[in-house]
Amino acid sequence: MKIKAIAAVMSVLVAFTAMSCVVSGEQTKSGSASSQAGSSSSTATSSSVTSSKPMTSSKPSTSSKIADSQSASSNKSSVTKTTASSKSSSSQADESTTGVAAPNIPAKSAILVEATTGKVLYEKNSHEKLPPASITKIMTELLTLEAIESGKIKWTDKLTCSAHAASMGGSDIWLEPNEQMSVTDLFKAMAIGSANDAAVVFAEKIGGSEPGFVNLMNQKAKTLGMNDTHFVNANGLDADGHVTSAYDVMLMSRELLKHKAIFNYCTVWMDTLRGGKTQLVNTNRLIRFYDGINGLKTGSTGKAGYCVSATAMRDGMQLVAVTMGSDNSTDRFNSASDLLDYGFGGWSLVKPVLTQSKFTVNVQGGEEYTVNATVGEMPAVLAPKGKEKSVTQKLSIVTDVAAPVEKGQVIGQITLWQDGKNVGSVAIKADKTVAKMSFGSAFRMLIGYIAK
Repeated sequence: MKIKAIAAVMSVLVAFTAMSCVVSGEQTKSGSASSQAGSSSSTATSSSVTSSKPMTSSKPSTSSKIADSQSASSNKSSVTKTTASSKSSSSQADESTTGVAAPNIPAKSAILVEATTGKVLYEKNSHEKLPPASITKIMTELLTLEAIESGKIKWTDKLTCSAHAASMGGSDIWLEPNEQMSVTDLFKAMAIGSANDAAVVFAEKIGGSEPGFVNLMNQKAKTLGMNDTHFVNANGLDADGHVTSAYDVMLMSRELLKHKAIFNYCTVWMDTLRGGKTQLVNTNRLIRFYDGINGLKTGSTGKAGYCVSATAMRDGMQLVAVTMGSDNSTDRFNSASDLLDYGFGGWSLVKPVLTQSKFTVNVQGGEEYTVNATVGEMPAVLAPKGKEKSVTQKLSIVTDVAAPVEKGQVIGQITLWQDGKNVGSVAIKADKTVAKMSFGSAFRMLIGYIAK
């Protein structure tokens, strides 16, 4: 091994010496030869190995193609539609894939999404702009949790109710002007009891005023891609121009679910404030009855009708069901329950298991002969019930790579396939940087080997 290493280093030194002895009149010719050699080297270093599980034939792909494919995959929208037209022109559901009949939803609009993959499983007028009532508070809760996590406010802080906040009416906890309450209790009131006054207390603290907070709400909505939304207040009381859509409610619901503290509140059926003097009862009655329910928010006003964003998890699959504009509360909860049943009855979330997570790739012209590479986190795939094993993996990785190699450089990928369709991919990246061998580094390596 030592002799081989010395020979490799010597070859580099000889090459550098030969290059330095070329006269200037021959450099053009030498450059042409070098270009041809470079082309040959590029062909060698971009060779790749492809395999799949189960094995399928595929053309070898170069490292540049791998990088391009991975980039294209990462730029896909985070919410994708898998729906096919159903009986109604205004609603869509993927019945053909699962064999499960889509529910009839008596609401103005609705949507069902698997939260991890962002796959839309059912929708009905999902982009229709409608008044949202108190499901507005999903955004208020989201911004409040972000303020807590950033340290702007603390759970133990005492906030003071203004006269404006105390004047809200509707569902509230009857806060008095100048009354103080902890952030924890105010969040309980907002998340469990849908308290309008508590929501405005948070709005004034975080935004400086309710209008200031509404600006933050609309900015966040834009960031999340909520293109059907315009907020006017922090609690969802009817107001001209205060609208959103089932699709947008789904987007902000998915975002709120990323903050695990929300589950400490929205899953609670009953609680109390003021030392037991004020009782809170969750406005989401699915908390008591639906298997796997873990949120999220209800709302109802004269203009909005009855609305809900219902979230539930079973076997690692998180669903978000939103209905807006139901005629009554019973229809609202039955519709949400039917949508969740449809999702859990028709799909499973599959997390493919890696057979190999580490690879070693040869490095050409580098200060090291090989570089290790690691597979990133495998994405979850949504599969129809009974077809969980239909998801297959295909490996594509270069056998050689030319120096220099950067840490994190994509040198391969694993693609996931289902029924002939690419449903996901994960990059294989170099674990460290490998510098290109220079005359100086080659000379130092030679001296080092001789010294040993």
